[in-house]
Order: sequence, then C-alpha cells, then structure tokens
Amino acid sequence: MERTARAFKENVKEALQQENLAGVLDIMSKFSPIGRNIAIGKLPEFEALRDDARDIKNHVLANLDFYLEEYEAKVIESGGHVHWCETHEEARQKILEICRSVDAKLVTKGKSMITEEMHLNAFLEDNGIIPVETDMGEYIVQLADEPPSHIIGPAIHKTKDEVTELFFKHHKTQRWTEGEDLMLEGRKILREKYFEADVGITGANFLIAESGTSVIVTNEGNGDLTQSLPKVHIVCASLEKVIPSFEDFSQFIRLLPRSATGQEISVYTTFSTGPKRATDPDGPEDYHVVLLDAGRSKLLGTQYQEVLRCIRCAACLNHCPVYTAVGGHAYGATYQGPIGAALDPVIVGLDEARHLPNASSFCGRCEAVCPVRIPIPKILRYWRAEAFESKSQPLKERAGLSLWTWFATRPKLYRLLAGAGVAVLAKAGGAKGHLKRFPFLSGWTNHRELPAPEGKTFQALYKKAQKEKGRVSP
Repeated sequence: MERTARAFKENVKEALQQENLAGVLDIMSKFSPIGRNIAIGKLPEFEALRDDARDIKNHVLANLDFYLEEYEAKVIESGGHVHWCETHEEARQKILEICRSVDAKLVTKGKSMITEEMHLNAFLEDNGIIPVETDMGEYIVQLADEPPSHIIGPAIHKTKDEVTELFFKHHKTQRWTEGEDLMLEGRKILREKYFEADVGITGANFLIAESGTSVIVTNEGNGDLTQSLPKVHIVCASLEKVIPSFEDFSQFIRLLPRSATGQEISVYTTFSTGPKRATDPDGPEDYHVVLLDAGRSKLLGTQYQEVLRCIRCAACLNHCPVYTAVGGHAYGATYQGPIGAALDPVIVGLDEARHLPNASSFCGRCEAVCPVRIPIPKILRYWRAEAFESKSQPLKERAGLSLWTWFATRPKLYRLLAGAGVAVLAKAGGAKGHLKRFPFLSGWTNHRELPAPEGKTFQALYKKAQKEKGRVSP
C-alpha cells in the first residue's frame, strides 16, 4: 500500500469531504479525553509516574547499547535468536528466511506498527506467503486493502455498515448488521487461521533487558494465540523498545492503558521469554526477535532524540485538533498525528514527509497529554527549520518564509505593518466580528469562520493592560 505523505494537502482536502469520517472523529475527540481524564483522576501519582517514565527512557537512550546487548544475551540464554537489522529490507529478508526455514504457507500476525512500517504484508504475499492480521481492527483494514488510520484503533475510520459490506464480500456469508454478530463472524474466521499458521508474528510494546522478555499489551486474545500456537514466534521491534527491568515495566503499564484507552489496565498483558521449554504445555518451538533500526540510532545525541521515548499510546492523536479533523490516512505515512509528524521524517525522509511537521497548530495538547513528556511541538519546529535549511520546501514557500523573517527582524516595521493588517481585518469583520472569506486565507475560511481582531495587535493590547495595572511594559 502506497504511502502518500508528499500529497498531504491533497489528502486533507479529500478527508474533509468525508461526512462519515468527520462524525467518527468528532465522537473520538470528545470521548477519548474524557476516558483518559477519568482514569488518571483515580491515580494521584500519575504526574509523578510520567516523570519517572521520562527519566527511565532518557536513561535507556543514554545507555542503549548496554541494554540491547543485555537483552540479546538473555534471549539467547533462553533459547531464542536475535537478528539485528539496519534497514526495512534487511528485516523483511530475515523474516522471509525464517518463514522459509519451516516452509511456511500462512502467517498470523498480531498488531505491529513496525511490520506496517516495513510493508511486510505485501512483501510476504509477493513471496508466496499469506499473512493474516488477527487484531480485529487490523483484519478489517487488511480486507479493505488500507493502511491503519490510528496507532491503536486501526479501523477507527470505518463505520459499522462499511464493515458489514467488507465481511459479506470476503466471507460470502450472511450480511450481518449488528456489531456483535460481525465480531463473532470475524472471530470464527480467524480461529481457523491460528491453527493453520506455521509462523506467528507480533510486535512488542516493551523488551525487558534483565530477562530477554517481550511484552504485548492488548485488549484482544489474538496476540496470545498468534505467539503460542504456531511452530515459530517472530517478535518485530525497534531498538528503543528496550527497558531495563520488570520494575520499570510496572511504571509504564500504569501509564499506557490510561493514556491510550482510558483503562486502568489492559485486558491482556502478555510476556514471552524464549521458545517452549520441555515442561511447557504449549508455545512455539522456535523464538526469534528482529530488531530494526531504520534510522533511529541516528537520532541519538541529537535534538530529535526525545521522540524515541514514545510508547505508542496515541494520546497525542486523540487530543490533536488536526488529527481529529482529517483522520490518519491524510498523513499518508505509517505513524499519524503529532507523533507521526515528529517520527515519519526519520522513517520516510524529510523530502517525503516535509508537510507533516507543518500539520500542527502548536497548541501543545500533544505534549500536555504525552505520558513520557515528549516535547513534540519543539521537535516539529526543528523539522521545520531543517526543511527550510535543506531547501526541501518549494521555492515559493521558502521565499514567503524569508520575506516574513525579513519583516520580523525589523521590529518597528513589523509592528507598523501588523497594526495596519489588524485594522484592515477588524474593518472587514464589521459588526459580525468574523470573516467568511478573505484573500490568502482560504485555507482557513473554506472550512470555518475567521474571528476578526478588535482593531489592535496583541502587543498593543498587552501594553495597554500593563499600563492600566500600573506596570511598566517591557
């Protein structure tokens, strides 16, 4: 499935015309924050846990080589294998090699953003192996031949009627119209695949260095079946998923569900440590971990490093006014919303993803709700500056920014022109106090009214307020 980050502006125009999408996103934007607030309200130490989680992640990133080597040693000690892959292609080839070693024809997959990032499904299909997504949301978008539109709710953009038609088309059974019936049918179809699969592939929310354990945090039982029934279990994870210990994990598991879905704890939290032992009643005969870099190590020690703290909760998406207006597919990349805008330039390159760091109002809600306190607006500013310096932007945009910079670095002229501009907008707004149309502002006024200023700039109003309070304006 093609990624279209370069066409972000065109994608946005298309998304804004989709009434069903607008309705779904409106519901999400209202109820997700409510659920999160209720959940964290029951945990007085939530803010302290955020600080601890940030500090743990910072410590790991400062000592990443140490913890990755410790993790590898423990996996090998438990009978598993670790494969270091610098690129997506290396990771795909390694997974294919493992699948062919057991003559796999069908692979079940638990939810994994890393395998989405490396376009694994299409690659396996091209090589004669059938991948079946077993997370219900992922299964739905696979049937629709679409990428996920949300990090934890991949099919959040789909209505019940759309799922009904998808299931009827692919399953050739009854056209169910109730959500419960659709879930039961999907479960029945997928149950058969678990027993047919030769290989199970999952992602990992965390990799615990002290024991060589991979952890998945889910609300469906598909992850457990995917990794315990096939002959081979392959874990796909990026380097920064490693954490030192189970004690550290206990901090993160109190943050992740509350931030992601407003739950105090997820339905399933599953730990995997190596292949099946002689005394185990079930489990894979072989256990592999594919560790992917894909440019992440280049962020270490740079101004972008803090983005690697992300634990994929999607709280920033659920609170972002841009994401909740246009949805995930508009971003045209693996990761959506604010965290996608901060990470995708690493994954697909700044030339391809240059629009995404600009898809932000800088309201700061993403940083305010991030459980590991990633300063996303600051990182987006760094990407914007780099795009300008590297001339990734079109000449027209760079010329506009250069012109604005010229005025902004001449305060007297800037204030004079700003004052004149505010006066014009105030007059254009008239008694109504807003503008439905205005030259050069169609990007705003095509979809919402523009509040007209009162006739004075912010600086003038601030100076007046300070004077009235008897303070000296700086």
